[in-house]
Amino acid sequence: MKKSKIQLNSSIDFEVNGGKKLSGSIKTNFSKNGSVGLLCASLLNSGTTTLHGIARIEEVYRVIEILESIGVKVSWLDQNTVTITPPKKFTLENINVESATKTRSIIMLIGPLIHKLSNFSIPHSHGCHLGKRTIAAHIYALSDLGVRIKTTEKNYEIIVKKIKNKERDIVMYETGETACENVLFASSLIPGNTTVSFMSNNYMVQEVCFFLEKLGIKIDGIGTSTLVVHGVSEINKNIEYWNSEDPIESMMFISAGIVTDSHLTITRVPIDFLSLEMEKLKRMNLKYKISKNYYSYNGRTKLVDIEILPSTLKALEDKIHANIYPGINIDNLPFFVPIAIKAKGTTMIHDWFYEVRMIYMTELNRLGANVTLADPHRLYIQGGTPLKPAQVVCPPALRPSMVIFICMLAAKGISILRNVYMINRGYEEIATRLNSIGADIKILKAAL
Repeated sequence: MKKSKIQLNSSIDFEVNGGKKLSGSIKTNFSKNGSVGLLCASLLNSGTTTLHGIARIEEVYRVIEILESIGVKVSWLDQNTVTITPPKKFTLENINVESATKTRSIIMLIGPLIHKLSNFSIPHSHGCHLGKRTIAAHIYALSDLGVRIKTTEKNYEIIVKKIKNKERDIVMYETGETACENVLFASSLIPGNTTVSFMSNNYMVQEVCFFLEKLGIKIDGIGTSTLVVHGVSEINKNIEYWNSEDPIESMMFISAGIVTDSHLTITRVPIDFLSLEMEKLKRMNLKYKISKNYYSYNGRTKLVDIEILPSTLKALEDKIHANIYPGINIDNLPFFVPIAIKAKGTTMIHDWFYEVRMIYMTELNRLGANVTLADPHRLYIQGGTPLKPAQVVCPPALRPSMVIFICMLAAKGISILRNVYMINRGYEEIATRLNSIGADIKILKAAL
């Protein structure tokens, strides 16, 4: 495997010369969450899986390092294509703990591996520091399939009982995407029907469903909150599949275009997962144009091009809050913060899902924003205040780090964003790509 460009023992900073207008067009890259879900799902297949559209980001590198450490052969064929060939026997004794503790995605190995091993352990999952994030939904749902998960100080211990081949009904304790994907993985290799209620139908879950169908698993209800998985006893085929584009990245570029008062076109936008966001922006007086629909390379995900025009925005009278799809995407909500800074009036943003994510947004006051934290979940933003340059250290969370970064694009002068590993977890060559549409960003590297 080609090694990642950014090593774990290096520090990357961005120097942003802000106040530049963005222009031209920028393509939405392949989905981060789709990439990691597909990599984990590929373990269900005893044959070779070729995945196109896998994002070249730190999160993906960590997942691949974990897979290689347990015996999986992973090869990059080109910039965004990998082949995955599982071993005849998985060896979790040598799992890469350093990589495993840097990503929450490791939890999604449980669903495939229960069909390969009778008992095993994996390190605790981490990722962004967003408050308490339990795995209760994973534990409860998988226990209905005969899987026991015991939490120790450092690991999750998994013991697989005999999984019965019969009709099963599972109610998700929470509609968290990783838990829903784990249940899909687990039920795919259990012959018979598994009905799962209160499922997430968000973009990454649909992506996994499309892939499982390609593997030969029939799934009823894709795009709804109740799925019926018709499991099989074995999957052994050589297949190819395309991952689709990332709606969260599309929203980031939309937010960047708005906060810099730019005329910018974002192409290959998964519109089904941004329609409500665009409706809210329309009501804030954003001027934009949307192209006709076309399809992603997977043949299933609808795409459009969105042209953002310079606009005088006004704050909404109602609060802006996320919800389970089809509400505003939980990861899109932070990108309304820069937009609210641009809009005239006061905006209240309610992030009910995470305990501490909105706290990180108060760092924007260093850049001249007027952000008031009402409580750990709610922000009041007084819009219309000009942004100014500053030096900020990335918080330990992906989306808040990116919000600070794009606000720096609008702050005239030189800003420094320190330790951008969090941003590189989710965005591929983002400084270079922003520079291609008019930003002025330098990448500063310093060994720790």
